[in-house]
Amino acid sequence: MNDRKQFLTRWKQDYDYKTMVSAAVSFAVTVVFALFNGFLGVTHRSLWHGTICVYYLILATLRGGIIAAERRLPARPDQAKNRGRVYLASSVLLLILNISLFVPISLMVRQQKPVSLTLIPAIAMAAYTTYKITMASIHLKRRKRSADRLIRLLRTLNFIDALVSVLTLQNTLIMVNSSGGQFAMLPLTAITSGAVWLAVLLLSVSAIVRGVAGVRGRGR
Repeated sequence: MNDRKQFLTRWKQDYDYKTMVSAAVSFAVTVVFALFNGFLGVTHRSLWHGTICVYYLILATLRGGIIAAERRLPARPDQAKNRGRVYLASSVLLLILNISLFVPISLMVRQQKPVSLTLIPAIAMAAYTTYKITMASIHLKRRKRSADRLIRLLRTLNFIDALVSVLTLQNTLIMVNSSGGQFAMLPLTAITSGAVWLAVLLLSVSAIVRGVAGVRGRGR
């Protein structure tokens, strides 16, 4: 009981701890989802599932690497310098992650993503995605509460993940509610998908710029 009380107290009061616990849960879910999509990609020879598997594997690697660094770095005497290097390396991997979105986004724009949901599960998916993007947006705004740049990068990563979920939801709802005329929505989906992809790329580039500046600053 005391352990549970201590956990809840720390969860409420320690923003960095809350972020790390959430990231650990997200890491486990992401690995399972990546493997599931990889299985579907192989069994159904699906390009969509194969490319989204790659995306989530990189996402899991990025989250797992940051979590491992956060656990290991405090014991290092030169943790500030190494933290800057980890941040820069993670930012580069984040850019690779977002570049890997090109193929799945292209498939969604052309309505080539397989959809097997009916309307009710799609509505449930919409509700969850709305919650996900709302919480990710709130924490993106609040990330300055933490002085740890890796914690802030985790929050940025969660926001990017939520944006990708919005794109997937958009495609799913169009496919579920269409009656053979879904290609009439192609210009709109192309514009929204392109705008989201550009936004996540800009977030990646800005993270790299901050990482380079931090490493150079530590090196002086």
